[in-house]
Amino acid sequence: MFDEIMEKFEGSPSQQAVIRLLLERGFSVNDDGRVVSGGIEIPNTGIAREIGVDRRVVDSTTDAILEDEELRRIFQNISQVPSLMDLAPVLDLTVLSIAVDDADDVGIVATVTGLLADHDVSIRQTISEDPEFTDEPKLHIVTDHDLPGDLINELRNLAFVRKLEFQ
Repeated sequence: MFDEIMEKFEGSPSQQAVIRLLLERGFSVNDDGRVVSGGIEIPNTGIAREIGVDRRVVDSTTDAILEDEELRRIFQNISQVPSLMDLAPVLDLTVLSIAVDDADDVGIVATVTGLLADHDVSIRQTISEDPEFTDEPKLHIVTDHDLPGDLINELRNLAFVRKLEFQ
């Protein structure tokens, strides 16, 4: 899906940057063509400044979204999920991020969360990035405590795991 969306803007890297930001942040586009998070309007100038484009690029991108029925359905229904990942250092939480060989494989989340449960590790939050919307999706797991070494070794030895990162 991500590739299909980006193809619609293949002639404009600037518009692709706008699309990428909207998807990454979970921003919607309302009927007036304004970028919103819930009911809060995000100024186009702020979006433009964040990604280094002119405000008019944001305007033309939201116009294109509203003109395309498929894009309209996606961007009028997308929403943001609050994440504990950025708060982890403040709240003394551990974040485990797992990069896998093929994010479309079945059972990745079940296998990883099952191993954590087997080691009595309580999970505060799990975020699985969608392979349709992210170039290199990861599974992020937020826990209350550091992970034991034997669990880390078991995770590292899973056939689908490419890389483990901790925060």
